[in-house]
Amino acid sequence: MIEVANISRVFQMGKTEVRALDDVSLRLEKGEMAAVMGPSGSGKSTLLSILGCLDAPTEGTYRLDGTKVEKLTDRQLAAVRSHKIGFVFQQFNLLARASALDNVMLPLVYGGGLSGRARRKRAEEVLDQVGLRDRLRHRPNELSGGEQQRVAIARALANRPVILLADEPTGMLDSKTGTEIIRLFQDLHRDSGQTVLYVTHDPFIARHTQRVVRMADGQIIGDEPIQHPLEAGTPRPSEVALVSNSLS
Repeated sequence: MIEVANISRVFQMGKTEVRALDDVSLRLEKGEMAAVMGPSGSGKSTLLSILGCLDAPTEGTYRLDGTKVEKLTDRQLAAVRSHKIGFVFQQFNLLARASALDNVMLPLVYGGGLSGRARRKRAEEVLDQVGLRDRLRHRPNELSGGEQQRVAIARALANRPVILLADEPTGMLDSKTGTEIIRLFQDLHRDSGQTVLYVTHDPFIARHTQRVVRMADGQIIGDEPIQHPLEAGTPRPSEVALVSNSLS
């Protein structure tokens, strides 16, 4: 599904060259659920941007579902982002004056191909899928943080993407609400077979996936399976235990 080979991403900061990614190779199979971990500046968000076709590598190749991404035109890239990839961010990025329903319908409008009635029906379906059937008409300021993130997830699901990419999806939430969002990701993965990859700094959150890719200084320094993924709702152990057992 996703394969990057020897990719690097270099940014020019005045006369200084910053290598955000350095010779990174990664393969993610269809239906896998994985996490990318690393400290700030490790390159994990840059990697996610490239995988989501929001940015392009300076060097190396990227194949998405067998297609060489670097060969695609801007229009083709926009179509890939619209129809194959769903994005969830730490900031909910909802339109403040729009209802939950209208926020979810927005990518369907840009994606095209559906009538107004069909867009509304699809938006209602995904909001129901994330447990917000009774909050369709509520604006963001009328929703809790967890509900806003559920709207953001529903928006990401609206065009039925095959890949869901999430950047610190629980970063703005308290631990209880964050656990509910992780449970939702697990349910979506189990029920729809979507490929899910999210960035997190929290080893406890990463333990809810099947695999953890660890990054530092723009490179992958570890890539190991989780032998016994946690189910959402598992009590959080002490931070010391989290660090020592994050990949056990």
